[in-house]
Amino acid sequence: MDVSRSGYYAWESRTQSEHDVEDARLRHLVYEAHVKGRRKYGSIKVYRSLKKKGERVSRKRIVRLMQEQGLIGRHRRRFKHSTDSDHSLPTPPNRLDRDFTASAANQRWAGDTTELLTPGGKLYLAVLIDLFSRYVVGWALGPSNDTELTLRALRMALERRCPRVGLLHHSDQGSNYASELYQRELTEQGIVCSMSRSGNCLDNAVVESWNSILKRELGECFESARDAQTKLFDYIEVFYNRERIHSAIDFCSPAEFEESHRLSTAFKSPPGPPSIQRPTHRRQPTR
Repeated sequence: MDVSRSGYYAWESRTQSEHDVEDARLRHLVYEAHVKGRRKYGSIKVYRSLKKKGERVSRKRIVRLMQEQGLIGRHRRRFKHSTDSDHSLPTPPNRLDRDFTASAANQRWAGDTTELLTPGGKLYLAVLIDLFSRYVVGWALGPSNDTELTLRALRMALERRCPRVGLLHHSDQGSNYASELYQRELTEQGIVCSMSRSGNCLDNAVVESWNSILKRELGECFESARDAQTKLFDYIEVFYNRERIHSAIDFCSPAEFEESHRLSTAFKSPPGPPSIQRPTHRRQPTR
């Protein structure tokens, strides 16, 4: 390698530079952040995770340290359209109008269904997401993409959150959301319905993006329906809602973001009379 004997021994006896020592320390923190993100975080989320811990490091350095360790985040998947909007059922206007923001929890929910695979056939996942915090408030898994599936997701969300009258519910024009049974449930609960324009996935971009994230990070093929149920529960309830940081909410987890908002609101607002909420959700018999 064209190195002198004296130069080699001088290099061998030389102590590590401060930069190398700092690299070794950061390398461990980068690996730890990547593992905590279930090996799904790319350089941006690893960088923000370390920044939240008070580490002063550039993203370029994070990229280099990840490359040295072979750490790679999951990449986005291509969009796959699976909505059945070929029906004659009445559909409400697009009241959301691509405004995917809210000033507090339980003001705006968005829902959609997506397709998963098992050796025994297809499974369908219905979700409802709170647009304020991106929290998955309701979800259901089943073998059919029908009204009963979306109703189970809606009822989980209602029992979990007990929203006030006037909540805006947005979805695509799928027959399961436009059905008489689903629309009756929304009306009885005092929920205002909004639907995307026909064939326009951007009108429901938040949930379409969530479907893509799910399949990128967890996958879309499962060993069985039981395997899918177990893994989805762990991903949604344990990881996504409570641990996974989200760029749209200042790189907090949905649960952390809601708790931070609740504490800041309680600190700023003096105590007042209790608010009037809708009575506890009454479960409808399965049809």
